Amino acid sequence: MQLALCTWQEVENYLHGTAGIIIPIGSVEQHGPNGLIGTDHLTSEFVARGVGERIGCMVAPTLAYGMSQHHLGFTGSASLRPSTLMLVVRDVVQSLAVHGFRRFFFINGHGGNVASVTAAFSELYARHSLGEAEAKLRCRMTFWSGPRTQALTKELYGDAEGSHATCSEVSVAQYCQPQAFKQAQMSPHVAPKSGGFFEAADFRARFPDGRIGSAPSLSSPEHGKRLYETAVEDMIGAYQAFLVY
Repeated sequence: MQLALCTWQEVENYLHGTAGIIIPIGSVEQHGPNGLIGTDHLTSEFVARGVGERIGCMVAPTLAYGMSQHHLGFTGSASLRPSTLMLVVRDVVQSLAVHGFRRFFFINGHGGNVASVTAAFSELYARHSLGEAEAKLRCRMTFWSGPRTQALTKELYGDAEGSHATCSEVSVAQYCQPQAFKQAQMSPHVAPKSGGFFEAADFRARFPDGRIGSAPSLSSPEHGKRLYETAVEDMIGAYQAFLVY
């Protein structure tokens, strides 16, 4: 069930049976020579909607923008400040909590979101602990690639998976957006691995084509289909376990 495609009465009826909702979150940032700028939010949304279709849970509209300041050296990337992302997450959760949602399961596609989003969760919990809020909320964020998906990724790509513009995320984006399929020459075949980075100019200097440790020329829609189907299974298990935790 997509929240955006429901009427308010349908949402009210849904809340008679469960207080859980999935919120996809990603980013708007470069993903190397053949990766789409929307990769992180497209993949998290695609997997989240797959879970919703399979088990009938509510899926909120995607939080497409994330904390991506280190990618701003690449044209088309856009970022929220960490403090802004924290406020966005807080306001979305508190708004939905007004109506009775209590379990917020974020399916994430971007590592740069982790610190800000988990800090936002801590702020929400602090309000309850300090007596400023009555509702007991539970929030969790997980990457769309769970244990079985990670095992399949290792099988398909080994060490060429990398940590940004990865083979797996590019494959899933190719599968979910076949009309936007891109090909590009890349040299070296496997990009240099990360030694750490700071602001955007530093990132661009260290990783000039945007990849970190990856060889996304290995990506394919066929791989993406397998990864997507496995990721949906992983996320169904993780979401259902979260509801009773």
